[in-house]
Amino acid sequence: MLPGAEFLSILEEGAGHIPLSEADLHQSLTEPPAAVPLPPGSTPKFYFLPDSKPAESSSSKPSTDQQTSQLPQDSFDVEAVRRDFPILHQQVHGKPLIWMDNAATSQKPQSVIDTLSQFYEQDNSNVHRGAHTLAARSTNAYEDAREKIQRFLGASLAKEIVFVRGTTEGINLVAQTYGRKHVKAGDEIVLTTLEHHSNIVPWQMLAQEKGALLKVAPISDQGEILLEEYQKLLSDRTRIVALSHVSNVLGTVLPIKTMAAMAHRHGATVVVDGAQSVPHFRTNVQDLGADFYVFSGHKLFGPTGIGALYGKAALLKEMPPWQGGGNMIESVSFEKTTFNDIPAKFEAGTGNLAAAVGLGAAIDYINQIGFEAAAKHEEALMAYATAAMAAIPGLRQIGTAAGKVSTLSFTLKNISSEDMGKFLDSEGIAVRAGHHCAQPTLKRFGLTSTVRPSLAFYNTFGEVDKLIAAIKKAKHQLS
Repeated sequence: MLPGAEFLSILEEGAGHIPLSEADLHQSLTEPPAAVPLPPGSTPKFYFLPDSKPAESSSSKPSTDQQTSQLPQDSFDVEAVRRDFPILHQQVHGKPLIWMDNAATSQKPQSVIDTLSQFYEQDNSNVHRGAHTLAARSTNAYEDAREKIQRFLGASLAKEIVFVRGTTEGINLVAQTYGRKHVKAGDEIVLTTLEHHSNIVPWQMLAQEKGALLKVAPISDQGEILLEEYQKLLSDRTRIVALSHVSNVLGTVLPIKTMAAMAHRHGATVVVDGAQSVPHFRTNVQDLGADFYVFSGHKLFGPTGIGALYGKAALLKEMPPWQGGGNMIESVSFEKTTFNDIPAKFEAGTGNLAAAVGLGAAIDYINQIGFEAAAKHEEALMAYATAAMAAIPGLRQIGTAAGKVSTLSFTLKNISSEDMGKFLDSEGIAVRAGHHCAQPTLKRFGLTSTVRPSLAFYNTFGEVDKLIAAIKKAKHQLS
C-alpha cells in the first residue's frame, strides 16, 4: 500500500472523496477528480489539486507583486528600487549603509523576504509525495521556481535544472559524477587563471584521483583571457574545460561562446561558473554552448543555501547519481536500487524548499524591475567609478578589461587592504578585503589581497561619490 493509504479518506473540502484502494488512491493523487469542475486558470501544473493557492485570511500579507516597484522596461528609477530593499535603510557606525560587497552576496528585496515568510506561514510541507493540500501547494511552488530558472537561463527543459546549495556544490556535483565517469589517467582538464577556488579545487581533486593533467589558460595584464594561449592548451585529451563567466576579482567577462566552441571542436565538455554573471546580465546557456552552467541564488538577490545547476539533458541522464537517499530513487531493495529520472536523481533528501521558492521570487523581481535597464544603470555606474578611481594618486586598479562588470578591485600605496577595508566600514561602506577565494588570480598580479568594492543595480552615483571621498580620506589619514 502507499504510505497512509489505510487512513486517508478526505483530502480537502470540495476536492472529492479519495477511495481507499491503492489504485484509486494513486489515481486521485495524480488527476483532479472528474466530478469537480476546475476554476478558470487553476489547472494544476505539477500536482493533484485544482487550485494550489492558500485561502486568504485577515492575517495574510499583501501580495508581493503589490510591494515591488513596477517600472517601465526601458527606464530605471534606482531610488524606487532601493525602497524595495529594507536592509539598505539603516546606519552603520552612525552613517548610512552603503552596500558594495555584492560580489560576496546581494541584498534581498521585500518580495523575496515575503515569499519566504509566506512559505513557512502557509505552505510549508515536503514536496512531491504528500497526499494533502500543503504538499500540493509547496510542490507547485517548488517546481514553478524550477521553470522560472529554466526560462531565466534559456534552457530548453525544466528537467535540465537541478537544485543545489550553490555554485560550489554544483561544480562538485559535476566533478564527482560526470568527471569521475569520463576522466581517465592522462586526460586533461583546462581552467583559467581567473577561477574562484570553487572552480579549481574540485578539478584538482579529480585530477589527482584519476591521474589527469590540470592545465591553466593565462591572462593579460588587463585581466583578459589570452585566447591564442587557451587554444594551444586544448587537445584530443581535453575532457573538461571549466570557466568562470565573470571573474569574481577582476570583473572580466570571458568570451564563453567562443571558448566553448573551441573546446567542443576537441570533444571537451564545458562547465561554466555563472555565479558572478547572472546578477548583471542576461544569460542564455544554449546560445553560449555551455554543457553545464551553475549559479548561486544569494548573489541573484535570492536566499542563501540555494542555487541551480543547468546540465544538458543527455549528459544528466547518463551521469551516475552523486548522493543517495530519498527522492532520488525509483525503487529500493536490499538486492538492487534503481534511480529516479532527472532532475530528481541529483536531489537526494529534502532540499531547501523555501529557498528554492524564494529564488523563483528573486527572478520574478528582476524581471519586473527591468533587468536590461538595470544592467545599463550598472554599466554607467562602473564607468563613473572607474574614471573616478583612476584619478586618485597611488591607487592601482586590478583588472581593467573592456566590458568588465561589478567589481572594482584596487590597492592603495602604503595602505594594506585590511586597513582600507576597516576604514571604509567606519564610513558605513561595506566592501571585501582579502584574496576573495581567488589566490591564483591575485598572484598573477603580484598580490595577496585587494580591496574589492562591487556594485549592484541598487547602488547609486552618490554612493560612488562617497566611496571615492572615503578612499581619499583614508589616503590622507592612514598613509
